[in-house]
Amino acid sequence: MLDQLLPYPVRSAVAFTDDPDEACYPGEEALVASAAPGRRREILTARRCAREALQALGRAPAPILRGPRREPIWPDGVVGSITHCAGFRAAVVALAGDIASVGVDAEPHAPLPPRVLGTVTTPADRDLLARLAVTHPDVCWDRLLFSAKESIYKAWFPVTGRWLGFEDARLDIDPEAGTFTGHILIDGPLSRMSGRYLVERGLILTAVVTHPAR
Repeated sequence: MLDQLLPYPVRSAVAFTDDPDEACYPGEEALVASAAPGRRREILTARRCAREALQALGRAPAPILRGPRREPIWPDGVVGSITHCAGFRAAVVALAGDIASVGVDAEPHAPLPPRVLGTVTTPADRDLLARLAVTHPDVCWDRLLFSAKESIYKAWFPVTGRWLGFEDARLDIDPEAGTFTGHILIDGPLSRMSGRYLVERGLILTAVVTHPAR
């Protein structure tokens, strides 16, 4: 599924179920030491997907630890992203010489809780959502916008090392092309970040890729 959203240099691996008996990969014990059973299983599966993607890239499997912003720490020379939601786990990786950063996110295709919407949208975003609800009412655009901003952040942080809040990006969405553009509202090296989305199998998937400066 993610292959449809990402260029060839990016490798992906996905899973729709967990193995309840899966052992923790050596070196990742701290990631799940205090996790509830369900959370533990999704973390282990998502990290297994990361190693499968690394192997598809021709790299050896390795523990994928967590940085101070909860970002995955990849082996040297690799960039990547991990996502998981109910019924879906995935990871994508690429060589740093091919791709500067990549961000992916998966969400259930369901409306956002009402209390969340105001915290993740700008006034312009809410105008956009109102228009899309009229012209394309079959998509939960609020959840898609949330997912797109998550993917934008995951691709932004490795390049900038800086936090990007939901209010720091305004989105345009093209429902005909299945694409979106985030207009970054704070100073930084990236003023626009574009991505693609897919709504399939009860899921919303979004992906953003940035390329190295030439």
